[in-house]
Order: sequence, then C-alpha cells, then structure tokens
Amino acid sequence: MIRLENLTKIYKLNGRRKVVADNMNVTFPTGVSVALLGRNGAGKSSLLRMISGAMLPTSGRILSTGTISWPVGFAGSFNGELTGEQNCRFVARVYGIDTDEMRDFVEDFAELGQHFYLPFRTYSSGMRARLAFGVSMAVPFDTYLVDEVSAVGDAAFRAKSNHVFNARMKAAGAVVVSHSMPSLREICQAGAVLENGKLSYFHDLEDAIAVHTANMQRAVAKAG
Repeated sequence: MIRLENLTKIYKLNGRRKVVADNMNVTFPTGVSVALLGRNGAGKSSLLRMISGAMLPTSGRILSTGTISWPVGFAGSFNGELTGEQNCRFVARVYGIDTDEMRDFVEDFAELGQHFYLPFRTYSSGMRARLAFGVSMAVPFDTYLVDEVSAVGDAAFRAKSNHVFNARMKAAGAVVVSHSMPSLREICQAGAVLENGKLSYFHDLEDAIAVHTANMQRAVAKAG
C-alpha cells in the first residue's frame, strides 16, 4: 500500500510557480499495477521520484507498507568511478542482497561484456540504461516504479526486459508511466490520472484511459 496524504509539490522558477501536486490524497493498493497517466509536463516523473524518496514534497507525506523501488532504470545514483560490477555489489550491500548473486544476474542480463568491469563513466547512455534496469530487476521490491525504461535496446533486449519485468509482477505491484496504451493494458489493472496537480485513482484501467484521452482532446481543442 502506498498512501499520499495532503501531498503537495510546488516548483518556483524565475518568480513563477508550477504546482505538480496539489494536496493529493490517494491510496495505491498492495499488489496492484497502476498506470500513471497525464499530459507531458503534468508531473508524472516528479510524482514517481517523490514516491521513491528521491524528491521531497513541499508539504504532506507518503506512507507505505512494503518496499518501493527507485524509478526502474534510473542510473543517477551510480558512482562514475566504480565499474558496473562494483556498483552492483554496492547496491546489493545496501539492500541486503547476496553480492555474488546480484553480480551474476546483472552481468547476464545487461549483456555488457567486458564493459561490465570498466568504470561506469565510460558507458554510453544505452549501456547505462541496461545496467540500471538489470540492477532494478535484481532487487525483489514489493512495488516497482517504472518510467518508460523498457524501451531501451534492440527488439531482443526489450523482449528479455519485458519477460523479466512480467515475472516480477507476479509477486509485486507497480506504478507505471508509459505513452504506450497496449503496454499499459498488458501490465496494469488500475490507473491514476494526473491533471493540473490533481490525481484521480480508478480501479478499472479503462476508466482511467478514457478520462486521460478526454483530457488530451480538450487540450488539443483549446490549443487549436
């Protein structure tokens, strides 16, 4: 369970205020995969970061039972001077995972070859994403936070990523941001729509998609 209580997040830039979370009060049930829908710039990634603990809200709080991942595929916490293997071992120790088991899993999954033993700072963006996704999947979280990460790599790697992710979903929940409705329909059961700082939760994914689609159409009509 993840519960948002009076959650508020306000950005201030050049004297202007942008409210991405306006006194949200929503509960994500345990073991349910939820599609997080919203227009570009609505604040979906910011909300994921707040749920993960990587970003603090302006006010309010987030309560949870069980463990929550960082945004899947997020590589910002890796040490650039450490090798891929050393970064894996570090994360394993932080989360109490067997270091050799994590190293073996990530090395096999990420398919980085000898680059796995080179400093992370030398990696391309694609290599960083492969390592980050592998590390994310190596930790058995109760809820995974996903932000379009499975799009990385070629078709074979995407298929492998989806296979591993779907296996994790048999014993966990998720909050998923994606522009692909077919992918969301495959992964998620419920939905939440973020619009103008307000978050509406729907137990039926199709209801959430309908509201999101209507919001998009209104935005297009207004812009026209």
